[in-house]
Amino acid sequence: MGQTPIEDGETLRSDLGVLLGETPLFRGLDAALLRRIAAAAQWLSLPGGATLFSAGEAADAFYVVLSGSLGVLAADGRAQSRFVARLAAGESVGEMGLISGRPRLFTVVALRNTELARISSRAFNEVLRGESEAMLRIAQMMVERLARVEGAPRAHPRGAYTFTVLPQSLEVDFAGFSTALVKALSQFGRAELVWSVRARTHTSQWFNRIEAANDYVVYVADPTPDRWTKLCERQADALLLLARAESPSGSWAALRWPHDHSLTPRRWELVLAHDSGIETGAAARWLAALPDIPHHHVQTPADYARLARILTGRGVGLVLSGGGARGFAHIGAVRALREAGIPIDLVGGTSMGGILGAGVASRWSVKELSERFRHYFVESKPLRDYTLPFVSLVSGRKVSAMLYEAFGGAAIEDLPLTFFCVSSNLTSGYARVHRRGELWHALRASISVPGVLPPVVHGGEVLVDGGAMNNLPVDVMLELGRGPIIGCDAGADRAFATRGDDVDVPLPWQLMRWIRARRHLPNIFQILWRTGMVNSNAITAEHRGRTDLLLQPPLAEIDMLNWKAFDRAVQAGYEYTSRRLQALPPDSPLWRSAG
Repeated sequence: MGQTPIEDGETLRSDLGVLLGETPLFRGLDAALLRRIAAAAQWLSLPGGATLFSAGEAADAFYVVLSGSLGVLAADGRAQSRFVARLAAGESVGEMGLISGRPRLFTVVALRNTELARISSRAFNEVLRGESEAMLRIAQMMVERLARVEGAPRAHPRGAYTFTVLPQSLEVDFAGFSTALVKALSQFGRAELVWSVRARTHTSQWFNRIEAANDYVVYVADPTPDRWTKLCERQADALLLLARAESPSGSWAALRWPHDHSLTPRRWELVLAHDSGIETGAAARWLAALPDIPHHHVQTPADYARLARILTGRGVGLVLSGGGARGFAHIGAVRALREAGIPIDLVGGTSMGGILGAGVASRWSVKELSERFRHYFVESKPLRDYTLPFVSLVSGRKVSAMLYEAFGGAAIEDLPLTFFCVSSNLTSGYARVHRRGELWHALRASISVPGVLPPVVHGGEVLVDGGAMNNLPVDVMLELGRGPIIGCDAGADRAFATRGDDVDVPLPWQLMRWIRARRHLPNIFQILWRTGMVNSNAITAEHRGRTDLLLQPPLAEIDMLNWKAFDRAVQAGYEYTSRRLQALPPDSPLWRSAG
């Protein structure tokens, strides 16, 4: 099983008792009981990548993680096992099999070099079964783990604690990057930088002491596949593949390609360091060989703070809904969040929320957001290019030109912040999430209200407004697993109402009376716009409950197509968000991210 037992000794027994006494499972237990547990336990060293036990095996022991981390895998009928949980230092695994007497349900592997205390089934029965407090804590940890495996809707990721910076070549400034990252991590706890010159000859116990004394440790590997680099790879919770963005793309000599990283999701991260501005196409060039790995742009000092938040599970995700002209309220919400010091690290949205989110991900200031959107939607009137309504009421050419003018040929993966937008795929019947490719083209699909704007046909698929299937894509942000989520729903209020009853268009002699009353009746734009959002109402209601902060500015008095209500919508979003932030509890994860 890849386990390496360490020989017993009085000093080792004493150390093991101290380490067990510091874990949540055994902390505060009677000293005599701790000594008995330590005497019955065996200290194991498991190298990164090794299997602790496999599904279907007999449960002959349970384990306590002393340092390092384990991954829990479940077979789901596919070629690859499904990663379901990460166990960090202080957690236990395998006790369920001992209690139930059934074979192992999961496979457990070491995600990095890991030290464990092994307590056999015999020792478990002799030492722990009669101890009510210890058994209660074991039961509590089992319940907490099951909640994580089942995906509690608002559970936050634990993030990583040890990082290895793996430079692609000597061309990239990995010394400067590593130093800046440690400084950023120190905002959230004790952080230490470890180089080969100070650690190359040390034992695993030295590494354990370094990690126990710090909240975060950054190891700096060499660009070559030497012994130190391999040790750093095994020691890391997260492997940061660092490259100079402007350089020709290449592989990492220190890694054995192709690498199977499917069992350790979010462990590999591509970091592109830029000399100045973000070069268009750089991300696509590097991602061609690493298609399934998250990537980050590092360009300014603020990027190191953002990267530290994302890597440690503190990254704040902002999700913006569709809602036509009501979506301008998002600008006010962004202003209030920035004034309160709440960072925005990842952005996603649908329809108008997608376009505004792209502006936020482009790092536009509030002033720039306001000026651009006033120009594009209020002054330019992009929905005034009417056409024969074979497919839609307007041709969509003005909207396409407006989006290209705003974002040019930028790709989604080139944006400074992680971004996605959602459209509805009428061909497959599912929502489509746009994470790569031409930004303006993805936004054009996301805002294509059926009947108002023509759909976007791409790759043989017909794409329309994302609001038809997912108007508040909180679920997509949750899948990224980066930290707390803010959802801003501009489509929550009642869309429109009318007075009186009517069924058909009136006869000619009733026309004048109908015209006088038409201001109380919905027009075809309103009907089509609202119809495109109704189907996702139930999903949106579910997604609201999965946020850490839900913003629903009062917008009932603003029509979804009243572009002239720009200032009112922005102010409503700002005032409402400011009030919500003032009432936000001090223990909110958003303040934790703000530092």
